[in-house]
Amino acid sequence: MTLAYHKGSFRQRQIRTDIARMIPEDRLEQILQRFQYLEAAMAEGVAGADIAALAKEYSDLRPVAEQITAYRRLLSDLEEAEQMLADPDMAELAEEELPQLRAALPEAEHTLQLALLPRDEADARPAMLEIRPGTGGDEAALFASDLLRMYQRYAEARGWGFEIIEEQTTELGGLKEVVAHVKGENVFARLKYESGVHRVQRVPVTESGGRIHTSAATVAVLPEAEDVDLRIDPGDLRIDTMRASGAGGQHVNTTDSAVRITHIPTGIIVVSSEKSQHRNREIAMQVMRTRLYDLERQRIDSERSADRASQVGSGDRSERIRTYNFPQGRMSDHRINLTLYKLDQIMQGDLDEIIDALTADDQARLLAEMGQ
Repeated sequence: MTLAYHKGSFRQRQIRTDIARMIPEDRLEQILQRFQYLEAAMAEGVAGADIAALAKEYSDLRPVAEQITAYRRLLSDLEEAEQMLADPDMAELAEEELPQLRAALPEAEHTLQLALLPRDEADARPAMLEIRPGTGGDEAALFASDLLRMYQRYAEARGWGFEIIEEQTTELGGLKEVVAHVKGENVFARLKYESGVHRVQRVPVTESGGRIHTSAATVAVLPEAEDVDLRIDPGDLRIDTMRASGAGGQHVNTTDSAVRITHIPTGIIVVSSEKSQHRNREIAMQVMRTRLYDLERQRIDSERSADRASQVGSGDRSERIRTYNFPQGRMSDHRINLTLYKLDQIMQGDLDEIIDALTADDQARLLAEMGQ
């Protein structure tokens, strides 16, 4: 028994040393101390100007603190079971508990590592979803329309709000452009991986010879900006009110009060063509703030690209993140080499398996960086 105890203690110390290299104990202690301070401050009451910031930080830290506590409890139980091996009266019980505790340790460590990963502050925000046809003419426009329906169904399945705020269509029912506002819990966290070029391979409805064509559409998902995120100088904006006319969007044909806002320093132009001129200004400014906020995020975080154009590329077929092959019923995400033969379900909005895989891949990258 004594020999087993020494072996077990050595193994326990080795486990703790290995984990400490991945998760420094002093970092865990700092997080817990900060959480306890926030908890006390919230209980005592703080000034009105500070309560919102403290409440948000407390809410963000709470799941991390709970994971740290659970992780430490498991380590404590494991150490106690190791020590019980030295007691003849307790050794049998310890030998029963130790395999379960040791088996639970890797999962607890992994869960804690995920909780400690740096958070994208935009993950919990609503998002602006923009879809435009790329290479492929009418077929690309029809595919863009299919993507819009796919995301609408996904949003509906998750209980999100989905409002189309600008839409221009083709005579065949395709899309020239669409901008949608998606509201709900963790919208940007789930949709941000959809940004890029989506390629489709299928026989177009306009193809009489039955030949498979390849076309593409671009998707951009931008986190919604809040008023506190940036200040837009009114002098940097040119606001034009115009009579909307011409073929294309359904809104364009029904209003005389379209609003176009140009951000002069960046050249970004936003047009809103709802019936109410007041509502148009509101929508256009909302989209403008979102696009400018996205530019600022990209400037700060080089990993999210140097400018907005690089997020979705030019719409060329070669710059794709995902391929939808209709003859084979196959969807392939080229970033993670994921292939699923359930294209019908995917086009009906069944995207969770894809998004979960992309999320896991991103987490693995961050974990690797944290380990370095």
